[in-house]
Amino acid sequence: MAYPSPLTRKLMLFVCGLCLVASLARADLVWSPGTGWQVESGALSGLSAKDGRTALDMMNRARQAEENGQNRKALSLYAKVARKFTSSIYAPEALYRVGKLRLARKQYYDAFDAFQNIATAYPNVRRFDEIIGLQYRIAGDLLDGARNHVLGVVPFFRNKERAIKDMEIVVLEAPYGDYAALALTEAARGREQSGDTEEAIDILDRVINNYSQSVLVPDAYIQLARLHSSLVEGPYYDQDETKQAMTYYEDFMILFPGDSSIGSAATGLDAMRNMLAESKMKIGDFYFYKRDNYTAARVFYNEAITSYPDSNIAKRARSRLAEVDAKAARAAQPPPVKSPSKKKFWLF
Repeated sequence: MAYPSPLTRKLMLFVCGLCLVASLARADLVWSPGTGWQVESGALSGLSAKDGRTALDMMNRARQAEENGQNRKALSLYAKVARKFTSSIYAPEALYRVGKLRLARKQYYDAFDAFQNIATAYPNVRRFDEIIGLQYRIAGDLLDGARNHVLGVVPFFRNKERAIKDMEIVVLEAPYGDYAALALTEAARGREQSGDTEEAIDILDRVINNYSQSVLVPDAYIQLARLHSSLVEGPYYDQDETKQAMTYYEDFMILFPGDSSIGSAATGLDAMRNMLAESKMKIGDFYFYKRDNYTAARVFYNEAITSYPDSNIAKRARSRLAEVDAKAARAAQPPPVKSPSKKKFWLF
């Protein structure tokens, strides 16, 4: 089973976006081409009269430059506002505009950092949820292969590691938000694609343990079972991963009996039970054929039967037990007593 498809992720983003509309409409700082930036809803600018006028003038000039397509000038002015008037109502809006402009230029790293500055320094900003959503979108694009553009012009190398770390940042910034479980699931996908299966397993465990009510939990169970099964090296090796996979398949089938993936879970469980039973058979054969240890052989053949009673392997194990009993019985019989031979004496 695959991770949530791009369409599923877009639908979840759309649903989350609908929840933001009301809050965005009540923003304290609003822009209109006729009047420029205005502080509304009784909010305070957080500045003295003189600094307030300076900040407002810079914000208006930045937005006018932005409207005229002079993005470099706009970025410079917004950055100055965010740097010089950090405690004002203008600072988070300036950072937001920086992030949006950087994103439009495909400067994904700088855009993500601008939004991160808002989430860290201004967690009570009204558009907080939107900002987290934008960060999730950037990290998702990078994970899917988007290239950061240097200076907004030159595409750089793909950076999946950066995308995974950015997903983790989304979780840290809003651990109880709508994007947390989704970001963790995407981080797990990135780790698996990078070949770090064990790290992917750890991340999916966090989804199950920390977000048990999330709609992504059923998929997390299936993914965990599949990842554990991918680490199984065969019947001759340790079967801890086999047992872990079986546990997740069984838990999934108990917890989500009506899920559409119940069939694939049953198939996966069948494969793992066969693997475990076959492993017991191999050990039993070793003790039977290589060591003539009938007691140990019986133990492992019986464990093979217990592991999957209705399987073909269980039939083989029962047949092998009969062989063990027969050979053990022959070995237990005392050797025949030979009558003493008469000695012959020869004269010569």
